[in-house]
Amino acid sequence: MSKSHENFIMTISTIVLGIVAGTGSLLLGAFLDLIESLFLNFNETATHPFAGLISPAHRMLSLVTGGLVAAVVWWLMRTRMKPAVGISKALDGQEMPVTTTIVHVLTQIFFVATGGSVGRELAPRELGAMLAQTWQRLLKRFRHIELSDDDRRLLIASAAGAGFAGVYIAPITGAMFCLELLYKKVTGRAVAVSLTMSSIAMLVGSLLRGFHPYYAVGSGAFSATSVFVVLILGPLCGILGAYFRQAFQWANQHQTRDNHLLWQLPAVAVVTGLIATTFPQIMGNGRALAQPAFMNQSVNLIWLFLIGGLAKAIVTVFSLRAGASGGTLTPSIAIGATIGMALGFAIHLFVPAISIWQAGIIGAASLLASSQQAPLMALFMLFEVCHLDHSALLPLGLGVALATTTSHVILNPSRSH
Repeated sequence: MSKSHENFIMTISTIVLGIVAGTGSLLLGAFLDLIESLFLNFNETATHPFAGLISPAHRMLSLVTGGLVAAVVWWLMRTRMKPAVGISKALDGQEMPVTTTIVHVLTQIFFVATGGSVGRELAPRELGAMLAQTWQRLLKRFRHIELSDDDRRLLIASAAGAGFAGVYIAPITGAMFCLELLYKKVTGRAVAVSLTMSSIAMLVGSLLRGFHPYYAVGSGAFSATSVFVVLILGPLCGILGAYFRQAFQWANQHQTRDNHLLWQLPAVAVVTGLIATTFPQIMGNGRALAQPAFMNQSVNLIWLFLIGGLAKAIVTVFSLRAGASGGTLTPSIAIGATIGMALGFAIHLFVPAISIWQAGIIGAASLLASSQQAPLMALFMLFEVCHLDHSALLPLGLGVALATTTSHVILNPSRSH
């Protein structure tokens, strides 16, 4: 295949996969809205992030039902169907089974929509990666076109990032997820493909979501005084994020996949439901906790949010350990937001110019960067999903840099000496 023909195929593939990945994200978003409406009688928005108007018993029923259904489906999928293949293995050449992947991603969305405590961003990423593999098979079958191994990997990684961009209306984040966490190298070709695909997916996803911020935060520029927050929050969130990352890895490595899944996941759902009877913010992917933490103005609620953040970390880790599949980005944002908000109040006593919501944003970005080991993705994710002013780039950039550097001491002790 000539170089010009190869570039033409990559251009067409980028456009097609941007559209289909965005459409997949849009459909998953609609499915989430449907399940939330049926089980929790509410429509999740930035101004209404959790189901606080229904009874505690209703929340418990939703969580337990969701845990039971998800446990049965995942048990059947893992014992009776072709095994699910993750994105990292797909990049290495393993094929993602179409039926298994669709069941898998729908179950993730269902579990989160009923209140299960995991992120929902993994589902559109996996769907995007599977669609990229399907497209490549179609090219080979009907046009006898076989891409190079590097282009194959680039399309899969870009489609996974585009799936994320279509859900959160965040094209730069989608591209950074592709380049920083999946493809793991930056070239002009990779940037063009990933950013174009994520931008197209964002446009398709916006047909349902619009261009509204995912988190509603305060307005105004970040001032120079935010450096006082960054210098403390960056290293602190780096340490906590490193341990959080290790907890996620432990949960996934020891994930229940046999008959014990049928009781362990419902048991974790019951525990989550018991907490949700008095603290509904623990439910879902983390938005329910992060959003009120960003906007909290009462010093009396600090301990409640910190306890809620700790509980969120525990139930998320044990949901994954018990057999659930899901993302960890938005739970990390929620935990970082509570830490940032609490520290913001403490620093505010000595530096009154400190903005509490800005401290929450810095904490969220810093902990996300350390838990995912992806500083650029974390920086641009908070920037895009909160629609921040450009002045946020400096404190967020410094925060994620400090957090990532600090986390390396814990995650790679041999390299830190």
